Amino acid sequence: MADVAGFRGLLYDSSKVELSKVLAPPYDVINAEGRAHLAAKDERNCIRVILPEVAEGEPDAKYTHARDLLAAWTKEGYLVRDEQPAVYRYHQVFTHQSLGTSEVIRRGFIAAVRLHDFDEGVIRRHERTLKGPKVDRLKLWETTSSHLSQIFTLYSDPESQVDALFSEAEKLDPTIDGVTEDGTRHLLWRVDDPEVVARVSATMADKNLYIADGHHRYETMLAFREKLVHDDSDERSAARFGMMFLANMDDPGLVVLPTHRMVHSVPGFDALQMREKLSAYFELREVAGAANDLELLLQELASSAETGTSFALVIPGESKATLLTLKADLDLAAAGVNGSEETLKLDVTLLHSLVLEKILGVSLADQEAQTRITYIKDTQAALDSCATGEGQVCFLMNATPVAQVVAVSDADEVMPQKSTFFYPKIASGMVFNPVNESETL
Repeated sequence: MADVAGFRGLLYDSSKVELSKVLAPPYDVINAEGRAHLAAKDERNCIRVILPEVAEGEPDAKYTHARDLLAAWTKEGYLVRDEQPAVYRYHQVFTHQSLGTSEVIRRGFIAAVRLHDFDEGVIRRHERTLKGPKVDRLKLWETTSSHLSQIFTLYSDPESQVDALFSEAEKLDPTIDGVTEDGTRHLLWRVDDPEVVARVSATMADKNLYIADGHHRYETMLAFREKLVHDDSDERSAARFGMMFLANMDDPGLVVLPTHRMVHSVPGFDALQMREKLSAYFELREVAGAANDLELLLQELASSAETGTSFALVIPGESKATLLTLKADLDLAAAGVNGSEETLKLDVTLLHSLVLEKILGVSLADQEAQTRITYIKDTQAALDSCATGEGQVCFLMNATPVAQVVAVSDADEVMPQKSTFFYPKIASGMVFNPVNESETL
């Protein structure tokens, strides 16, 4: 089961930097324009390390540049490494249009966790990964000798026993307190009392962990471990552990949002023909005006989910939305859709298998390369993109429940790309983890 330990984190000194100017979103959601904007906020913004610039003609020079920046910031005192191993309590305070006006707090903690191959069943996945991002991250982490961001994992704790261990720390002023541009406030408390760290470790010892976000980074951590660990390495070597954010899946502050699909560039696309083919598998119900009314669309999507597998489609230029609900008597195997009982319950599985691949001809390779599909996280943005004709058809989704994520992970199955969107993203720059094979935890 999970082996959780404290580690000596490397943190910004809040007396020397304005924390809201040095935090950033995860590297993989930042484009070139966003990177330039973040880098301009502060010369020590973490984006310069987690997503270093490519030097003209020297693509690998960016990795040594990141290493040199970390070393310089540490030497100058902008980054300070903790003297004692700690776990780090982490709160994210946020709002979202789909949740009303009340603030929500997602609670968790950052710790070092022993790495396990997936076939060991301790740390479980739900997503297929691509090679490219892992190669880049491995080069960066090898060169900097650091884990620069956390893997987002979930554990089950209905009685909130782990959360209760941080109650005293939360009464103190946080070590890190900054706001990212999405309006999320990020609070971090250093917890280095050896007794508390030991109790956290003991309470987590019987739990499995489920990766919510960061599958590529986790596989990179496994590869990094193999580079550092030798036959005679200590079993408690820091190289055998990865830096993770752990959140209680039973906490009401855990929010999962949908990711919508805009399909474009499909040769010979015909909306009427598509509807006819869809009617063989789904019950179709049109909702007048829903393409122009976010609240109505969300209500109808939520309502349709109560009757089974369901999602909606909107065609550019139309004000209506069409709700698609899987026919109750449909034989999925006969329709050419195979998979475990858990995966066949997922809206996204049936959208990808029956609609994108079978009806529209958007292959798995197209989905991975995003050559005929665009993923949009904000529902209003998806509707706006559709209204301006940026695609041929937009599919609007309900969020995938956490229970379904767990069921698929437990079955050792994977979901289609971008089946889950745990909101908000973990901020980069909260804490870094220097990794030394000779250091023990």
